[in-house]
Amino acid sequence: MRVMGVDPGLTRCGLGAVEGRPGAALRMVAVGVVRTPADDDIGARLVAIEAEIERWLDEIRPDAVAVERVFAQHNVRTVMGTAQASAVAITCAARRGLPVALHTPSEVKAAITGNGNADKKQVGTMVTRVLRLDAMPKPADAADALALAICHVWRGGAQNRLAQALARRGAPGAAVTLPPGYRHPGAGR
Repeated sequence: MRVMGVDPGLTRCGLGAVEGRPGAALRMVAVGVVRTPADDDIGARLVAIEAEIERWLDEIRPDAVAVERVFAQHNVRTVMGTAQASAVAITCAARRGLPVALHTPSEVKAAITGNGNADKKQVGTMVTRVLRLDAMPKPADAADALALAICHVWRGGAQNRLAQALARRGAPGAAVTLPPGYRHPGAGR
């Protein structure tokens, strides 16, 4: 299974992809960060994030996308930017019919470190160990994106089987359905 993780943010949006299966060694496919200037127009920033996510989806060809679930913070402006970047990632994946999983920060931390309250350094250290990397991915947004992908590989297997079972039964909301004849705007490039 190849999973692309997205740690959403307007200034820095972490992207990372891993490949593997539960119970086996994982391999890092790619890692990076999309950066947008804080003084740019919000529309331009979201378009830049979308373009980079689309490029990653074209190149990485993931089986699933794992996005950090937006959680309440004291800074509403930060929450809004994170939610907007998250929506872009979800939309890009849905256009391609890719399954999208949302994982909370504490769920990811618990999966990677065994502690739902782990700090960024602990997460980065464990991502480095799990993927057998020579150095910790930087900035932390990049390591967090890899952690999301790892979390989904490890926990997503059961979730995917449940979603497939629901889809076979025709349960509402079990899968994203695109209109007949829908063609992704970037298809065929």
